[in-house]
Amino acid sequence: MTYEDFVNQPEFQQMIEEAKQLKNKVFSDVVDDAGNQYVDLVQEGGGVLGIALVGYTYILETAGIRFFHLAGTSAGAINTLVLAGIDNIDKAKSQQVLDVLAKQDLFEFVDGDPVLKSIMQQIIDGTPFKKMIGKLAWNYRKIKRALFINLGLNPGKKFETWLETVLKESPNHITTIGELIEKRGKVYFPKGLKHRITGQAIADEYAHMHIIAADITTQTKVQFPAMAHIYWGDEMWKQSPAKMVRASMSVPFFFVPFEIDNIPHGGEPANEAWEKYANYSGTIPEKVKFVDGGMISNFPINVFHSPAGSTPRKPTFGVKLSTYRNQYAVVDDLGGFIGSMVSTMRFDADNEFLIQNPDFEKLICYIDADKDFNWLNFKMSDERKKKLFLLGAEKALLFLKQFDWEAYKKLRSK
Repeated sequence: MTYEDFVNQPEFQQMIEEAKQLKNKVFSDVVDDAGNQYVDLVQEGGGVLGIALVGYTYILETAGIRFFHLAGTSAGAINTLVLAGIDNIDKAKSQQVLDVLAKQDLFEFVDGDPVLKSIMQQIIDGTPFKKMIGKLAWNYRKIKRALFINLGLNPGKKFETWLETVLKESPNHITTIGELIEKRGKVYFPKGLKHRITGQAIADEYAHMHIIAADITTQTKVQFPAMAHIYWGDEMWKQSPAKMVRASMSVPFFFVPFEIDNIPHGGEPANEAWEKYANYSGTIPEKVKFVDGGMISNFPINVFHSPAGSTPRKPTFGVKLSTYRNQYAVVDDLGGFIGSMVSTMRFDADNEFLIQNPDFEKLICYIDADKDFNWLNFKMSDERKKKLFLLGAEKALLFLKQFDWEAYKKLRSK
């Protein structure tokens, strides 16, 4: 596929024209000399449904919106890192993201044994279990080794290498976490960043980024890069940023857990850093395994939350890929039982935050991509990919048309 295959769709071209008409609408009180408006952005995880996230951000950037603080889990972490790293925050970057995504065969990320890849795809495609029994039995040893020894069917190396290449070949040529953090600093800021109403310059704030992963060795919710130092020590500055995302998108059993070994001070009692950042007081492990951050927080909308009663300078937009609690789960068989348990873990903490902070409902765009698309179907057809991209763009346009910044500020001030 090519970039043009996505953007030349007649429906998308119509959306682009409508988004351009929204440039004069007020979405934030943080602006720059070029007239761009700044928001914080939190993106939900959801495997290949992340294609819809690119449609969403493409429309927002067309409407003159740029992203200041960024956060995400799993698929949302991928888009978070790429948006944060490939160019300055005042640049529209979704075109670059879409270009590299269009050129990549997503099925290459399923980099396990070819036979197991075939079995996985048949399951994803809905092949009845009865038809799979013979193949599963014949490949029992391979399946046992993958799941009980490697703890996952796919190493995830192809994905990590791809993301490293995307960052390295971007305008900012990012290869290390140190370079990423440096370029997210003040030298990264656009000219004339100011408060739209007061005219006061904004030059003292760092552009934060949070990638959520789950450390299952110490049972810790991890925010990278803020907690990278407790896992890598001073070596964190030399690590590839792709490792943070590889940790975040380690879907249990589908991908091998991401592992960091030679943890600083491994075998010693927890030090101040472990107690402060991880709330962990036991013996520091010598190695740590990570799984998908969605097991703890699939939609980390709380990371940029400001106290109730305060009026923010800019909104925190959130974009959800999954349906939001509009139907109950069927748990009459083992598959439904396991799936429902996983979904409960993925969404419970985020749901609790939304219950406690109902004003955030005004900030969230619901794409609901999981209604019609399978989040693990890395072999999705080109036509389905284009539809998924269009869905993200369509929902983004609707959200922007309905969003009322002034009304939201009044709500927050109460």
